[in-house]
Amino acid sequence: MSYQNGHFIGGEWIAEGATFANHDPVTGAEIGRIHEAGRETVDRAVTAARRAQPGWAALPVAERAAWLRRLADGMEARFDDLVAAEVADTGKDAVQARTLDIPRGAANFRVFADIAAQRPDNAYHLPGTLSYTIRRPLGVVAVIVPWNLPFLLTTWKAGAALVAGNTIVIKPSELTPGSAAVLADIAAQVGLPAGVLNVVNGPGAGSAGEFLAGHPGVDGVTFTGESRTGSAIMRTVADGVKPISFELGGKNAGLIFADARLDAAVEGSVRSVFTNGGQVCLCTERLYVERPIYEEFARRLAKRAEELSREREPMPMISAGHREKVLSYYRLAASEGAEVLAGGGVPPWAESGYHVEPTVLTGLPQGSRVNQEEIFGPVCHIAPFDTEAEAVALANDSRYGLAATVWTRDLSRAHRVAAAVQAGLVWVNTWFLRDLRTPFGGLRLSGIGREGGVHSLDFYSEPSTVTIKLEDA
Repeated sequence: MSYQNGHFIGGEWIAEGATFANHDPVTGAEIGRIHEAGRETVDRAVTAARRAQPGWAALPVAERAAWLRRLADGMEARFDDLVAAEVADTGKDAVQARTLDIPRGAANFRVFADIAAQRPDNAYHLPGTLSYTIRRPLGVVAVIVPWNLPFLLTTWKAGAALVAGNTIVIKPSELTPGSAAVLADIAAQVGLPAGVLNVVNGPGAGSAGEFLAGHPGVDGVTFTGESRTGSAIMRTVADGVKPISFELGGKNAGLIFADARLDAAVEGSVRSVFTNGGQVCLCTERLYVERPIYEEFARRLAKRAEELSREREPMPMISAGHREKVLSYYRLAASEGAEVLAGGGVPPWAESGYHVEPTVLTGLPQGSRVNQEEIFGPVCHIAPFDTEAEAVALANDSRYGLAATVWTRDLSRAHRVAAAVQAGLVWVNTWFLRDLRTPFGGLRLSGIGREGGVHSLDFYSEPSTVTIKLEDA
């Protein structure tokens, strides 16, 4: 695996700034060193983006959409390079990278190209008056991306921002810079105008992320990551009153009713709890099961967790620090009196790397820290419920509100519960199934704003109304 370890600014690679180590989560070994962007480097990137933005915005939307399709073609041509970078940085299963992360990157660009090129204009008529709206790009957008799904989330934000007429500066997580570097290389290869897409590397606080979000030349910030980091970015951009779009943390609930197809509910919960080592903002950490099937469901889910561990299913944590955070919650659960149905520590076969066991807990009160705080690991707590109203109340008892799953064969209940659960996304009898045209985002500590389809285009542009008085004949 090989990729550029500098910054991509104005169409050129620039290797400047002190370097920091990049590690393979599977082995813990250092796999490269990355240059950290200081204020001057970030300023150079923003300046390049500002210089390029008027010309990029002046292109007809159909031409910007055509550029996105060229970039998507370039992603497919560099498919193996993107997979290698993503797997090396995140430690995730190569099958997931090949079937989800990288294909979704190309799909993101193509979907936003299609939506933008086909979006109708709005016009309003009164007697003797015509009003219509035009949309203007924000300008320069800071795209700040987390480490769990780095390529998928970079393209999700970049595609919409670019087709709306903005230029962008991407700041990938310092833990997963590889796929953003390959994307920048693809932009250079297809001849994307210099400065339209830029990449700077480094941590957030006191480094590239903070310098970028707070730069006076940045007109908007889109960020996915921890709620605490989102709060810090809000404080940074407050004086400039910049538009922000945040998809933040979650403590997602799954509700399993007694009439659910048990096999499907178990396997669906295996996916929603343990995918990517639980390191997906949409993963389920709280499961509430109707009492008649509670014991059977808990037994079967614990058995599947043990099987995953024995099969050495790859789910390393992203870093040594995050591994310790997850393990600290395993210890906390034990101290709070949890019954550990599966896992609860480090796999016996893990001699290196940042692995933890898939873990299933029960027996803790609703108000326990394990049931209220986002862990972001392969762990869930299971508790029984007796009534639909109780299940909804338990699901809504959280400072977060990103996603929820509902498992039932009762169509009326599915609609009732989906409407009552306070979450930005509710899946019924499935999980992680996405139509890219629908709004995506959360409530409360889970974020601000929505992206997806025209909702993304609305965030990355501002409407202006033009009103014309028509003269009498």
